[in-house]
Amino acid sequence: MKIVAMGASSSKASINRHLADFAANQITGAKVNLLDLNDFEMPIFSVDREADTGIPQLAQDFRNALAESDGIIISFAEHNGAYSAAFKNIMDWISRIDSDVWCSKPMFLMATSPGPRGGATVLDIALNKFKWMNKSPLIGFSLPSFNDNLKDNQIKDAVLKKQFEEQLQAFVAAVKEA
Repeated sequence: MKIVAMGASSSKASINRHLADFAANQITGAKVNLLDLNDFEMPIFSVDREADTGIPQLAQDFRNALAESDGIIISFAEHNGAYSAAFKNIMDWISRIDSDVWCSKPMFLMATSPGPRGGATVLDIALNKFKWMNKSPLIGFSLPSFNDNLKDNQIKDAVLKKQFEEQLQAFVAAVKEA
């Protein structure tokens, strides 16, 4: 099973990249490709730029990584209640390659933050938006208070741990069925 995982943040110390990596590595036997958005930094998308210079190779490289996977895990950083600009720009560019932006792959969409809402707003945005961009199952999970709840590579709160494990199992089942 090939899993692409990413934190939808350009922060070098991204807690969301950490959560995505954690989740992907809970899947027994999975080959994990952990993407760093900083490796896909491109000019800000515009139709004028696309007309002048075409779609950047980095956008194609990113899309190829998605296409070569069996499933996608994204943990969203919440910037002013929405996606990070780095993630949104990559999504804008790859949406110009093919209308099937996420390659019809099952997706485990997550969010976390240091605060008690755990990026719930951006996760809701992603789940509501991506259902129109992907025909495959979307599974969601929010981890509140990251610094308190993910320690020593374990989710400490028993209720959150159970929720996470159930959602991860649903994702793995969707990948196996795809």
